[in-house]
Amino acid sequence: PVLWAITKGSLLNKVIILPVAFLLSAFFPAVIMIILIIGGLYLAYEGAEKIYEFLVPHAHEKESPFAKEMSEAEILALEKERVKGAIVTDFILSVEIIIIALGAVPNESLAVQIPVVSLIAVLATIGVYGIVALIVRMDEFGLKLIDLNEEDDSFSDKVGRFLVQALPWVIKSLSVIGTIALLLVSGGLFVHNLPFMHHLEESFPIPGILFEFLAGLIIGAVVLLLVLMGKKLWKRMKG
Repeated sequence: PVLWAITKGSLLNKVIILPVAFLLSAFFPAVIMIILIIGGLYLAYEGAEKIYEFLVPHAHEKESPFAKEMSEAEILALEKERVKGAIVTDFILSVEIIIIALGAVPNESLAVQIPVVSLIAVLATIGVYGIVALIVRMDEFGLKLIDLNEEDDSFSDKVGRFLVQALPWVIKSLSVIGTIALLLVSGGLFVHNLPFMHHLEESFPIPGILFEFLAGLIIGAVVLLLVLMGKKLWKRMKG
């Protein structure tokens, strides 16, 4: 139910974003590149922040609200709050997905752009949340395979146990894969949309994918530093 609520919110996000994106593409195409770069900065910052939080000791987050006993009403209220937060995050990522898709067909007419970008937006939503749903249910499916028959150590038992035991590793690996993806995508946005970055790439005898990763990492680190400095300055001003 939670995933379905977020999926519906994601589809609504696309319905809101798509018309605006097509209008910008038709009348203000230069804005598309600006949004791409701003989005790239955001993604690079997110990737750099995850690495920073892993490497640099920092204060532990407050105790999870689920650690204490909660009433059904409190659980539902917290669940609703989390769903809203996920939909807001999805809105930002949806903007990037749609703008990147538009960037793949910048010189095409609206008759081509609208079906292509709309299809990509829908497939992205189904693909992302479909994969998440499969991961969430992976251990339950494994348990069903284990209970499929009364035999011990059957093929279904082995597959079931593998799925159950693999879930924690899958969850942990997603964090690493997601961070790498953030830096690669942001670096690609910079390299392909900023001429000086493209020329800089040609000056370094390293694979393009490695250059894009480093570009995302370095620019993300700079943005992160500026954000941290801004937060410290804001605290001093408030103090």
